[in-house]
Amino acid sequence: MKKNTDELLDKMLSKALTPVDIPDKCLNDQVLYRVKERNVMKQNIIKNKRQRVPAAAIAAAFTVMICSGTAFAAYKYLTPTEVAVETNDNALQKAFQTEDAIYVNETQTSGKYKITLLGSVAGRNISDFLSTDGQGNIQENKIYTVVAIEYADGTPMPDTSSDEYGKEPLFISLYIRGLNPNQYNAVTMNGGYREFVKDGIDYRIMEMDNIQMFADRGIYLGVNSGSFHDSDAYVYDESTGEIALNQNYQGTKALFNLPMDKSKADTGAADAYLKLLEEEWNTPDEPMERDETDISIEEFMSKLTPENIDQYAQPIESTRQICQIKDNTVCYSYELENGAGAQGQIPVESIFPDNNPGMCKEFSYSYSDEGLDDLLIDVFILNEDETVTFVAYQPKR
Repeated sequence: MKKNTDELLDKMLSKALTPVDIPDKCLNDQVLYRVKERNVMKQNIIKNKRQRVPAAAIAAAFTVMICSGTAFAAYKYLTPTEVAVETNDNALQKAFQTEDAIYVNETQTSGKYKITLLGSVAGRNISDFLSTDGQGNIQENKIYTVVAIEYADGTPMPDTSSDEYGKEPLFISLYIRGLNPNQYNAVTMNGGYREFVKDGIDYRIMEMDNIQMFADRGIYLGVNSGSFHDSDAYVYDESTGEIALNQNYQGTKALFNLPMDKSKADTGAADAYLKLLEEEWNTPDEPMERDETDISIEEFMSKLTPENIDQYAQPIESTRQICQIKDNTVCYSYELENGAGAQGQIPVESIFPDNNPGMCKEFSYSYSDEGLDDLLIDVFILNEDETVTFVAYQPKR
């Protein structure tokens, strides 16, 4: 099959411009879409061997570059292959050099950011850093998508070691045409990412479950402000399945079409995957072995009622919000300065079974090994006008 010019250029440059110097330190390979968890995953980073570039290869790449002004402009950025090299991921580097790799190089500007979708590749065991599920099972079937993020005015993005890094997070996810993005996104489909900054540009390798089986439906890549999916950033048309940007959304937003090979679609596998997701969502978590931290949290929470919660805990006003209610389901999300946060959806009748205005009678909560120092309590209030207010509480110090 004949390849287009951009793809051929990708192949030549990925071979000719592979860096000969490897970064001094290991890059963090961490999932950033989760609220603080009690288990910390460690990744082993493997150094690449140094590679000497033949002069003939450099000359060949240079010849192609000067013959195509458009292609040259695209190579302001690292190629997906080079991004994989920078993260010391040999398997992913090789995957981006196969015919299955998708190259896009499309840029959209939103607010002060320029966001470029560079490329994507999917398959089994195509990364040196395979993640695991909650039971420790290796998740080998993944799709990896490379995105470049930069300031539109040319100011360098803060390095990952800078105090400014992460202060304005962006959530990036693939979405499936015909499935509500509020339910099917990188959080619910086992997503995560790793990133680094080079020459003032932030490069991110986003991973999630391999949704290539939905290729015939259409795949989007979306970007919104914050560390979680923001339903306000998108408009989902239930009648057509189309996902579009909400032009009234005030945060950073972008939406790309990922041109996937429709022959990769598998209706049977897609239906089985959706059924598996639904089963996982409806399966209660395995009970954890309780330790002193768990016991102290349970004792504290057992004291709380709507009438006395203000004696023991205080609201975090930055989290207070009027929730969206869609299909009788309350949608909420928040993020704290320390990076902790949550997003979720919960049926109205489950938190207000009597439909009486006032504070919910039962509280959900989350915490880490820090115990009470890190406890977050979810509080819902049904207002007289039938709107729902959400606010997170924390124990009084």
